[in-house]
Formats: sequence, structure tokens, C-alpha cells
Amino acid sequence: MRAVLMAGGEGTRLRPLTCDLPKPMVPILNRPIAEHIINLLRRHNITDIIATLFYLPDVFRDYFQDGFDLGVKLTYAVEEELALGTAGCVKNVAPLLNDTFLVISADSLTDFDLSAAIAFHRQRHSKATLVLARVPNPMEFGVVMTDRQGRIQRFLEKPASSEIFSDTVNTGIYILEPEVLNYLPAQTSTDFSTDLFPLLLERGYPMYGYVAEGYWRDIGSLDQYREAQYDALHSKVCLDMAYPERQHRFWIGENTLIDAEAQIHPPVLIGGNCRIGARAILTAGTVLGDNVIVGAKAVLERSIVWNGAIIGEEAHLRACAIARGARVDRRGRVLDGAVIGALSTVGEEAQVSAGIRVWPSKRIEAGATLNINLVWGNTAQRHLFGQQGVSGLANVDITAEFAVRLGAAYASTLTPGSQVMVSRDQRSISRMVSRSLVSGLMSVGIQVQNLEAIALPISRCAARTLGVSGGIHTRIHPERPDFVLIEFFDDQGINLSKTKEKKIEGAFFKEDFRRATISDIGDITYPSQTLNAYASDFEKLLNIAGNSLKPFKVVVDYVYAVSGAVLPHLLSKFGCDVVVLNASLRQSIPSIEEREELLGQLGAVVKALKANLGVQVSANGERFILVDDEGTAIHSENLTALMVDISLRANPHQIVVVPAHVSSAVDEIARRYGGQAIRTKVNPTALMETCRKNLGVVLGGSAETGFIFPQLHPGFDAMFAIAKLIEMLTLHRQTLQQLMADLPQIHYQTLTVRCPWNQKGRLMRNLVEIYPIEQIELIDGVKIKHPTLLDHWILVLPDADEPLVHLIANGKDRNWVTQMLQDCRGRIQTLEALEGAINADLEASGV
Repeated sequence: MRAVLMAGGEGTRLRPLTCDLPKPMVPILNRPIAEHIINLLRRHNITDIIATLFYLPDVFRDYFQDGFDLGVKLTYAVEEELALGTAGCVKNVAPLLNDTFLVISADSLTDFDLSAAIAFHRQRHSKATLVLARVPNPMEFGVVMTDRQGRIQRFLEKPASSEIFSDTVNTGIYILEPEVLNYLPAQTSTDFSTDLFPLLLERGYPMYGYVAEGYWRDIGSLDQYREAQYDALHSKVCLDMAYPERQHRFWIGENTLIDAEAQIHPPVLIGGNCRIGARAILTAGTVLGDNVIVGAKAVLERSIVWNGAIIGEEAHLRACAIARGARVDRRGRVLDGAVIGALSTVGEEAQVSAGIRVWPSKRIEAGATLNINLVWGNTAQRHLFGQQGVSGLANVDITAEFAVRLGAAYASTLTPGSQVMVSRDQRSISRMVSRSLVSGLMSVGIQVQNLEAIALPISRCAARTLGVSGGIHTRIHPERPDFVLIEFFDDQGINLSKTKEKKIEGAFFKEDFRRATISDIGDITYPSQTLNAYASDFEKLLNIAGNSLKPFKVVVDYVYAVSGAVLPHLLSKFGCDVVVLNASLRQSIPSIEEREELLGQLGAVVKALKANLGVQVSANGERFILVDDEGTAIHSENLTALMVDISLRANPHQIVVVPAHVSSAVDEIARRYGGQAIRTKVNPTALMETCRKNLGVVLGGSAETGFIFPQLHPGFDAMFAIAKLIEMLTLHRQTLQQLMADLPQIHYQTLTVRCPWNQKGRLMRNLVEIYPIEQIELIDGVKIKHPTLLDHWILVLPDADEPLVHLIANGKDRNWVTQMLQDCRGRIQTLEALEGAINADLEASGV
């Protein structure tokens, strides 16, 4: 059998280690990752190998030559101009593949039984077999779902936490028949997971997943690189070692001299021709390349040191990586997770702080403390975007410097000369961050339309009229008063897709910024009619004439923010009497406790003034809480049901769009008016996109996110929601209490349970396997429906940012709802206890 070894990876997330080295050539225990994979192939009698190359191909070819020294025959195929992707590079060598062949990546570490996988492929008469592995956290991989015979039923590439329905993932190892390549276009960048396999599945080709036993790790980050080294030292993966084992788990190369007073604590690997000084200490997990010098009294704790590095006397390295030819001088310190690039120098008594990356050929002066990447910025975060935009601690994570880089990264994904709209809330920190974003945009040649301080709904509405390519809005985070939130949206005012967010992240982390010449630096304009345009559209969509709201009185609490101050003006034009509370600006937003207190005060004012209703506006004009004429607050599921009711009452037979977790009261209301409730993933972008794609949508969202009125703009808008509610109350001459009394009565309970990251995939798979497929809904998380009772379900929703799982149970039978919550909590706790017992057994046995 012939194998295709995909060895063209750049390894951008391993930078600076891969600045001058392709990812497959990064060493694990002093041998390139690719060499370990070639050895694996040879052990399974696969010796005819085609290596596909793209990034720095000569480094690979110069090292392996024709493969004779490794007992294999190597043929090379170089992608000259365009990276062809995982499938495209294999299609490129299709003329050399006349029989069943194996595809394997040269930048993952594994010891899978490839012979067993090939036998499985042949027994099943499969056209494409994917080698799968079970992993604790499948979010970074392509999840694959199979039936009991192993036939593939479903794919999901790199799911969000709430989309995890299995912990079996695609390892990038495939056994294929040549004819499947006929479905790929020539000389085009294509991917197996997103282009070929879904197409084969759709056309009914026999595709199988083989769940392999053994070790597999995708070396996709610096942390994973270090963990792979430690795993190999502890013999968790079967590898051919480069040196003999002189003692138990202590490997040492030829001509290496270790002073008698040095302390070595296995497992440790030391290359050839090394020198270890007196009283130096090498703790378990340390790996030294060839020709490394370690000075007297130096301490190396779980450190990975490449060939030719020099570690000075009394230097201290801790869980770091030191690349080829780098030097750490006397008493220098390199701390946990830091990386020193090739040929760089850490001066005497200098310190490189934890997690810092130093690019090749840099010098850190003696005595300096380096707290930022040299010379590439402040941080090396894994992800920029969360569930909702980019957020972080104000002036700690989200600084002016960070915002300049973020603006430049976003701008670099756009066409030069594009127009981008920028807006913010009124607080000083938002102004600072917004101005820094503007600087980054201009530096790349983007024209900026600056709306300055304005409510977010108005900003989204303006995107469609200003002819911009996108927009950025900066505000204090609605849920975290010490956080700044930066949101990006497209030319329609809708949050960016995950694909576009990934492009921005790629530009940010790689520092892949365009730089405009002086003549091409962007300019700033300040549109002046934005509020008037919003007000005009606002008024056209209200079914109110003249002074028809004249007897109506409403109290508006702005909670010390003036973002929605346009609302009293708009309502007063129709004769509504508006009383405003707490409209003065405070630089910090009130805490949850303060908002509850203000809500109580609002209820008291509504009762005292005999107003029709009160409303507390928050989240820069996106969300609100109602208070009825008796001072009772209406929020959460009650507010969602109320807004759905008034929307479908005015527009029967139409559509509402809600998140997957909202109460089934919305479904009952939709049936009452002959309408339809469409459920989406529990995130703002999914709601906006679904509202845009479906004709006939009159309302989207929930009390938790805010409400969308697609006729006005695609974002959440508390101001218009309040106006529509007042319109309905006026036209039908009803009170809030009367409307609330008419809503369906549903028991809705929530519970949040701790669930470690490495248990989430197992939990989701467990649920999918236990319940019949007709009872399961996988819109977001796993929703388990009662087999006979309508609108009875429990949703198990993994948290995107914390080691938690949210349980939401819903139904008219209170006992069933309570019991389902307790059952699910018990299942999660049982899984966690089982994992703890397994770990304890492993520790007790010394594994």
C-alpha cells in the first residue's frame, strides 16, 4: 500500500518555533514529528510514501533525502504557489494513486494500529474510512458520528461547546479508494472534512469510521507540543527512541558528559555531545537536544531545549521551550510556557515571564524583565472571539495597544479603501478603545465613518444606509461591569460569522497586517444624519397616528447611561408622557445588586405616578425589563412570551425566531395564532442570521438577548420593542396585567452544574446514545423531548467559556420537570466521580 504524508504545514500556532522550520520538522524527543510518523508507517509495512510539501519544502527534503536511511522510499510533491488544502494536495498526486491508499498528517503524533484500520476498511468494503479517536475535549476537532457498524452518519467540523454530540473525532488519517478523488477539482484548494466527505456522505457512498485504540495528539499549539514531549517520556506513546536507555526512562546520546554532582531525575532525555555542569538539576520531563551546554547550578524543570542551545550557570528554566542555538545567560530565568526562538539570547539575570514568546534572533538585555512578546505585541491569546465579540478586563486585557492591533487585524481582512463604521457607548474607557481601533483601521488604509457615542441599535441600523463594509461597536460588557466588549458586524449590521472571526484572529496572531503608505492612510468622517434616519424608519413602522398615545404614561430608567435617550423624543411625538429616571452618565455601570435596587425604585415610581408601565433599559439600548402598573417586574421567560404574543397577535400566521433554550410557551402562542416558532443556537449571531434568511419573521430574540425587528434593522432594539408594546396596549386598550394573564402557564426551571472540560464530549455522547433519535434535537446542546407529552423537554447546554453545563427543563408537569433536572444532574456528577476514580487509580499505580 502507498501512503500520502501531508507535510506542508506552516504551524503558525507553534510560532516562533516554526519561523524557520515547517511544523512536521519540529522535534519530539530530538526527532522530527514526521520521522516518527514515517517510522510508524514502516512498522506497518508501508514503505512507499509520497510527501506533499508547501512551507519551506527544502528543509524537509534535505533532512529525509530519498528515505533510504529510514527504510522507505520517499517521493515529493511540492505545492509551488497555492496551498491546496488537505484534499487538494492529495488530488495533486492522484496519477500516482492507482489502488487503496492511506493519508496521514506529518504534524500529529500517534502510534495507532494502522494495519487494523486497513483491515477494517477492507472488511467493510468502504470507499473512505476515517480513523477516529476519542478525546476529552472535541471542540478543536472535527466530530464524527457513526452507527453501530461504524458507518458514518454525520460530520461537524470544530463544533462550539453546545454543538458537541460525540467525543469521537477525525484524526486526519484516512484510508481511501482512488475513485473518491474524482469528486475533487484539480489545482484547487479543498479540504477532506468540509469539501469531499460531506459530498460523499450526501451521495450515499459507503464511508466508515474506525475508532482506533492507542495514542494520538494533534500538535496544534505550544502547550500541546510540550505535552506530547512529556507523554513520550512517560512512554504513553510507542516511539523509536533516538538514543539508548541507560537507566529506567533515562535516555542519553553518545559523547555526553554529566558532572558527578549534577542531579538527574528521570524521565529525562539528553542528546549526544552535551555537557551538564556541577550541581545542575534536570527534573522529570526535561529534554535536551544534541550539543547542548548546561552550566553549573542551572535548574531545568520540564524544559525542552533544542540542538546547540547554551544554558548559563544558575539559570532557571521552567516548563519552557528553547529553540535551536538560543542562549540563556547566567541567572537568566525563562518561566512556564515561554518560548525562546532560534538564535535568540536572554541576557544575564534577565527574566522572560510566563507565556511570553520571543521571535528568532532577538536579544533581551541583561537584567530586563520581558512581559510582552518580542517584538510582536502584548499577549498570545488562543482565541480572540467569544460567544459575543471580543471582551476582556478594561485596560488590562483590552488596552489601547491591543485595540490598535485588533483594528489593524480586522482592516487587513478587508479590501484597501473600504469604509468601516465605528461607534461606542458614552464611557471614557470605550472612547479610548474606540479611538485606538480607529488608529488601527486607518493604518491599513481603511476609511472610517465615526458615529461616536450612540446606542448600538442605531449603529446597526446605520450600517445599511452608510454603504460601509462593516462596523465596530465598543461598550462596557452588559454582564461584566469591569469588562469591555468589542462587537464586529457586517454591512447589514449583523454580527460577523465564525469564519470571518477566524480570519481576524489569524491576522491578529500572525501580525499579518497590511501597512498603508502615507498617501493611502485612511481618513475619518462624522455622519450627521444617523439619528434622523433611524427616527424616520422607527416612526414609519409604528401603527400610531397623531396624538393617539396622549393618555399613555411611561417611566424610563436608563440606569445611569444615556444610550437610549432618543426614545422619549420619539414617543413624545405621538403624545406619550415620558418620565425619565437615572439619565445622568456614570463611568462604571451598576452591579447586579444595584440594578435590582433601581428596579424596585422604578416599580415604586410607576405606582406613585399611576403610569401605565415602567421600563429599565440596559446593554447600550439592546435589552429591557418591564414593570407593570402595580410595580411588578416582567422579565426572563415571561417577557419573551409577552413579546411573542403581541407580535403574533398583530401579525398572525407569521414567524418568530427564538433561541433553543426559551420556554415552550412561545410554541403554544405560535400555534394559537397560526404562526411558527423557529429555534436557533443560543448566540446573537445565529438569531440575527436566521431572522435575515427567513421571510415573514416579525420578531427574533429573547429577554436574555434582546428583541430583533427585522423590518427596522437586524439587531436587538429595546427602544423599538418598547414602542411596539405601547402600540399594542393602546390599540387594544389592554393593560400589561391583562396580557400577562392570557399567556400559557409553563413550568420552566434551570440548573447550572459543574462539568470539567474533558467530560463535556463524553456527556453529550452518552445522552445521544441513551435516548432514541426521535426524542433528540441537536440545534444547540442536546435537547431530550418527552416521547408523548407535547412541549416537555430538557436541554443540556455546555457553557462556551466555563467548565459548566446548563440544564433547562420545561413542561406543564412540574414533577416531570423537577425529576428530569435531578436525573441529569446525577448523570453529570456520576461521570465526574468516575473520571476522578480512574485518575486516582492511575496515580496510585504510578502511571
